[in-house]
Amino acid sequence: MPFLKTPDQAAFRDHLETKVAHWIKQWDESEPLVAGIVGVPLSKPSISLSGASTTPSAVRAAFKSFTTYSMEYGVDLQHMTVRDLGDIQMHVTDIGECHRRIEACLADLYARQPSIVPIVIGGDHSVSCPSVKAFAGRYPGKKVGIIHFDAHHDVRNFEDGGVTNGTPFRGILESGAAEGKNIAQIGIRGFMNSKPYHDYVKSKGVHVFTSRDVRVSGISAILDQALAVAGDGTEAIYISFDVDVIDQAFAPGCPAIGTGGMNPWDALDALHQLGTLPQVMGLDFVCIDPTVDVRNVTSRLAVQFMLCFLAGMANRPG
Repeated sequence: MPFLKTPDQAAFRDHLETKVAHWIKQWDESEPLVAGIVGVPLSKPSISLSGASTTPSAVRAAFKSFTTYSMEYGVDLQHMTVRDLGDIQMHVTDIGECHRRIEACLADLYARQPSIVPIVIGGDHSVSCPSVKAFAGRYPGKKVGIIHFDAHHDVRNFEDGGVTNGTPFRGILESGAAEGKNIAQIGIRGFMNSKPYHDYVKSKGVHVFTSRDVRVSGISAILDQALAVAGDGTEAIYISFDVDVIDQAFAPGCPAIGTGGMNPWDALDALHQLGTLPQVMGLDFVCIDPTVDVRNVTSRLAVQFMLCFLAGMANRPG
C-alpha cells in the first residue's frame, strides 16, 4: 500500500515551510492589499520575435519553487497581504486597444485600492507606457519619478515602426506622464543603443547610468543618485525593470540578450532597497521570453527579484 501523508502531517509540513504558491492566493476583490500581482500577457508589439505573452503564467508556475523566508534580509513574507489579481485580458490584434485596457484596468485598481503597490508582470516593455500613465493619473496635479533598469533607452520614434517594445519611454516623455529630469535609467549598455536615441534622452534631461557605471561605482552609489533624480519634487516613484538589463549568462530567456550586463545580486539588493522606500509605489518586470529560456531560470530570477522587493516592503516604517 503506498504511503500517504495524513492531514496532520501535511499541516505540520506547511507550518515548517510556506511556499510562495500557497501564500499568494487569488484576490477576493474586497480584501485590502499591500501589493498585488497583475499579469499583462502582451508581446505582439515586440520588435523581435517574442513569447513574452507567456511570462505571467511562467512566473506563477515558478512560485512553487520558492519559500516566503529570506535569511539574507531577515524576513518572512507569509503574513503580508499580497494577492494575485489575475491577467488583464488583451485584444487579439489591436495593440492600441491592449494599451487602453492596461491603463484603464490599472486606473480602476488604484481607485479601488488606493494604497496598493502593483507588481505588473509583462509582457514586453510596451506595457510600461500605459502602466506609467495610469500611475501618473493616481497623483493628479503632482509629479512622479521613474527608475528604469534596462540595457536599452527604449525611445525609438513612432514614425518608423509605431508603438513597440522599443518605444515606451518615448511615449512616457511625449505624453508628459513623467519629466525627463525625474527619470533615471540604470544599466544601459554600449553597442545596444544608437547615438540619436542617446542624444534624445539626454536632450530631455534623462539621467543615464550605464552598466559600466554600475560596475565601476557600485550599485549603492548609482542607486542613491537615481533616487535623488526620481525623488526630486515628485510624489511617488515607479520602477520599470527590463530583465535584459541582466547579463545573458544569468538571464538567457530574454528577447534581446547581451553580454556586459548587470549581475543578479546588484539587482536583488537594489530592488530590496527600493522596496523599503514608501515613495516607491509601482513596479513592473518585462521582456522575459519563457519560450527561449533555459530550465525557466529567467522567470525564476524574476520571482526572486519580486520577492526581494517585497522583503524590502516588509520593512517599511509603519
